[in-house]
Amino acid sequence: MTNNMPQVKIGLIAVSRDCFPAELSLTRRKALVEAYARKYDAADLYECPVLINESEIDMVNSLADVKAAGCNALCVYLGNFGPEIAETMLAKSFDGPVMFCAAAEESQDNLMGGRGDAYCGMLNASYNLHLRNVKAYIPDEPVGDAEDCADMIHDFLPIARVAIALKDLKIISFGPRPLNFLACNAPIKQLYNLDVEIEENSELDLYESFLKHEGDARIAEVVADMEAELGEGNKRPAVLPKLAQYELTLKDWAEAHKGSRKYVTLTTKCWPAFQTMFGFVPCYVNSRLTGQGIPVSCEVDIYGTLSEYIGQVATQDIVTLLDINNSVPKDMFKESIDGKFDYKFSDTFMGFHCGNTCSKKLAFHEMKYQLIMARALPEEVTNGTLEGDIVPGDITFYRLQSTADAKLFAYVAEGEVLPVPTRSFGGIGVFAIPEMGRFYRHWLIAKGFPHHGAVAFGHYGKVLYEVFKYLGLTDAQIGFNRPAGDRFEGENPF
Repeated sequence: MTNNMPQVKIGLIAVSRDCFPAELSLTRRKALVEAYARKYDAADLYECPVLINESEIDMVNSLADVKAAGCNALCVYLGNFGPEIAETMLAKSFDGPVMFCAAAEESQDNLMGGRGDAYCGMLNASYNLHLRNVKAYIPDEPVGDAEDCADMIHDFLPIARVAIALKDLKIISFGPRPLNFLACNAPIKQLYNLDVEIEENSELDLYESFLKHEGDARIAEVVADMEAELGEGNKRPAVLPKLAQYELTLKDWAEAHKGSRKYVTLTTKCWPAFQTMFGFVPCYVNSRLTGQGIPVSCEVDIYGTLSEYIGQVATQDIVTLLDINNSVPKDMFKESIDGKFDYKFSDTFMGFHCGNTCSKKLAFHEMKYQLIMARALPEEVTNGTLEGDIVPGDITFYRLQSTADAKLFAYVAEGEVLPVPTRSFGGIGVFAIPEMGRFYRHWLIAKGFPHHGAVAFGHYGKVLYEVFKYLGLTDAQIGFNRPAGDRFEGENPF
């Protein structure tokens, strides 16, 4: 992966109310730091030596200390009840994501002089955050011992990483959406609300830059890297120099145009004129850049590439973008799934795209031509897809999307790719998500989602749900595959 995402360093600031022993916060802070180091990477957490004890000056000094230490996220730790004014002023003043957690009482033998009442203090802290309109992450169970709070802070890492990344992200797009393809069209207003910048360009801009890269001295090196990656799957070697030229074009454009932003993600048009003008399809290059940490979505899907980037940053792993594409044939279900896996027929579907999934996430792969496009065009201009069955295992299907009236909605659903041969073309897999049929009808269709969904390889529903909440979405704006008996809005109860 490239350095196309931030590293998070969380400043741990303990707070103390002056009518409680300050020593409670100090000793509990030390125990928390030690617990974190035992379980996780100690470099994630910086222990601020300044204790906030009611004073606004303590708040200012602690803020200066964590900034000097290079912290870009903050954990406000209530070692006892905590000073609700100073601690929430701290959260408001810090330029970055902030979480709150609190210390549980340690022993029944010390409930006279050693009781901290942080359970109560968290309520006051939360109330004061609302008064000051401060957004902070508060775990589902925010009060715990040192081990518990270490887990909470670690769970906050990916949430903080996404929040930091989006404030420094630029999405670069090329081309209007293809004709008769409004599915991925969405207002960009919500991007600005998320502090994401966008640069929209025409296909002509991209083509001009591509032509200027003809004969680039770096092409041979990129071709060699492609050959090494493809191995025996290199079935279209003649197209590799053009694909390498295109890859260099996109990477150079991203570097030259990200401007003041640190991170970048891309989305490009790939039909109908792309093939005849460029002489190939861009799928394999999209797969390679995504594998290098620069997600590239197909068909100018702006919120698709945003979703991919969010998943990459949250999971620190390669993601992909697929069509929620076609049903599993009933004979395939009967032969390969029924009785072997605990899924109903309506739980299954096929996720597909032409060839944009990174080779590392395919069980096998070959460079081929785009069959659908080749039905109307010469085969030689449709070379460039990376085809193969998607690697079996746990996945999370998710997406963040703006509606036509510029409102954000999202979904998160955990499932798996089944070890069932697809017998089809493209980058494709047989997916199973519990209660997918109901979820498909009563959330994806009912809320107007497009057919593209992002895929994270693993079960990351908890963290992605929390990410979307931190970005400002309410429970009513985040859908998930509800279990049987838990009705969706509008679902017929009979």
